[in-house]
Amino acid sequence: MEASRAVLNQRCSLLRSLHVPGAPLVLPNAWDAASARAVVAAGFPVVATTSGGVSATLGYADGEDAPPDEMYAAAARIARAVEVPVTVDSEAGYRLAPEALVDHLLEVGAAGCNIEDTDHAAGGLMDPRQHAEWLAAVRRAAIDRDYGLVINARVDVFIAQQQQETPALLEDTIARAREYINAGVDCVFPILMHDVDVITSFLDAVQFPVNIFAVPPAPPNARLAAMGVSRISYGTSIHRQSMRDLAAHLQTLATNR
Repeated sequence: MEASRAVLNQRCSLLRSLHVPGAPLVLPNAWDAASARAVVAAGFPVVATTSGGVSATLGYADGEDAPPDEMYAAAARIARAVEVPVTVDSEAGYRLAPEALVDHLLEVGAAGCNIEDTDHAAGGLMDPRQHAEWLAAVRRAAIDRDYGLVINARVDVFIAQQQQETPALLEDTIARAREYINAGVDCVFPILMHDVDVITSFLDAVQFPVNIFAVPPAPPNARLAAMGVSRISYGTSIHRQSMRDLAAHLQTLATNR
């Protein structure tokens, strides 16, 4: 059931307001209702989902292998389980029309979403201008529905190239981020950008809320805050560690049975 529009828009406003340079929103990503409740119980003001963790829980690989209806049904269970804003990892949008994507998120009761620019169907990255046009259409669809959806645009240059953070890759990442900012997103997420100097250059270039992926070799959270980062997230890392811990525990049980 769609959350009350007034309550949902309050959660959207809260989520947007927490993107503060120097005092970043920290998001340990959840994959089901139980992990979402654990995030809230630990004192975090927002729950973010991880597509990798959610799809694994549903029995699929990450990268838009899971049917979108199943992914959004899982997101709806998470949103129902907590009374804080929930931002949903929507991968690259599952090849949905912008209006359909927004309707899914609205039905879930999501205050925000992640959208990445990987082309899972064709491989590689989407054309940045075409992707920016699609993001702008998502924003228009949300406005048409009086829905204050917070959009975090993930830039996947470093994932796609699997290279060091070279000046050419940084330039491409900045250019893509600017396209997405102009399309009306609320935050940009240059995933796998870790080098302090590179992050600083990116922050200086975009002058906009920036999300950094907080896994090594990224700087510690306190350093990222001092640099002016607005959002820090953990992606699938907590889910993966939980699965490793579970496997180790089960192995101990199997050894001692």
